[in-house]
Amino acid sequence: MTTDQAVGLAREDEGPQRATLLELFLDLVFVAALALTSRTLAQRLDWVGVFETVVLLMAVWWVWAASALSTELHHPGRPPIFAMTLWVMFGTILMAGALPGAFAGHGLIFAGAYVAIQVGRGAFLVAVPSGRLAQQHFGRFMFWFAVSAVPWLAGAFVSGPARGLLWTAALVVDYAVAWLRYPTPRIGRLPAPRYAVAADHLAERYQQIFTLALGDLILIITLTYAAHDLTLDRTAALLVGFTTAVLLWQIYVHRAGALLKAAIEASRDPGGFVRSAPNTHLLMVAGIVAASAGFEAVIAHPAERASPWLVGVLLGGPALFLLGRARFEYEVFSRVSPSRLLALLVLAVAGPVLVLTPALVAGLAATLVLAGVAVADSIRAHGNPPEPPMPST
Repeated sequence: MTTDQAVGLAREDEGPQRATLLELFLDLVFVAALALTSRTLAQRLDWVGVFETVVLLMAVWWVWAASALSTELHHPGRPPIFAMTLWVMFGTILMAGALPGAFAGHGLIFAGAYVAIQVGRGAFLVAVPSGRLAQQHFGRFMFWFAVSAVPWLAGAFVSGPARGLLWTAALVVDYAVAWLRYPTPRIGRLPAPRYAVAADHLAERYQQIFTLALGDLILIITLTYAAHDLTLDRTAALLVGFTTAVLLWQIYVHRAGALLKAAIEASRDPGGFVRSAPNTHLLMVAGIVAASAGFEAVIAHPAERASPWLVGVLLGGPALFLLGRARFEYEVFSRVSPSRLLALLVLAVAGPVLVLTPALVAGLAATLVLAGVAVADSIRAHGNPPEPPMPST
């Protein structure tokens, strides 16, 4: 028996592993962070606003992804992992509170909380007597997050484009080393077999966070509707927004979403599949954030003419979601449904036309495109038997 097993931090091949209530509790914090991200975008629909939102969303998402990997590799119920989870939760609340002003006066709070979460997680767990394997895992994370902490903190002390460039560089480091399995001096990379320890646990975590991310859309449209006079056109906009949330969920869970666990287990390279999952789901969550920002504007001013940026957000949200979902489907079945590609084409063609219409019409058009994809999925499901996931090469 290894020291890691004796202490009980590291997961081994122990059979099915379910996501815990503690992990669900952690995910609830991110609903608030995502809602503030979409509201920040809604308040500044231009190039700068989009760029800043992308940076902030990628930072928030990577806190969740790194935490999910930590609990994937280690038992979340053990006291050190429990303490780490509470640390992440409070840090995420700080990040969320500073998020609207992250590119203004609250940059140091946002970046400082991010660095404290990522570096602090590793430092704390490396110091815990947990055995060589667990300490090496957390040592890899701590080393690379310490490297990216330099541009994160440096960006907090400058303003304007320099902050955006430094934070972008930090994110490039964070995402790239994760894809490369955290190659660390004297320790090496995270072993690929470690990614297949609990495929069912990881699959459930991603399904869980995607479903909770839809809570961002529900929360935003509900709060916006309650903040204005409850007119007939606003009620119609609320219905369209709610229908969009239902369709996003339906398209996600259709086949590939339900077979994520089996796909990981069937893959010849579970490590590659698991490393790509954060990126495909980031695209889908970004689509939800964009849709939330768009429908906030639609519900507030349903009869006003849609601006080019509003149309871009309303159509770009479903487009980002479908791009991520198409890549997700390819990883599971090694093919992409034509309905997704056709929907992306329709969204691109519809954009110039919808700038001439009221905001409610633009929102409805985006929802109808998603409805077409959902109907195509339903027809295909009834006409063909369920497909097994294809082994990836």
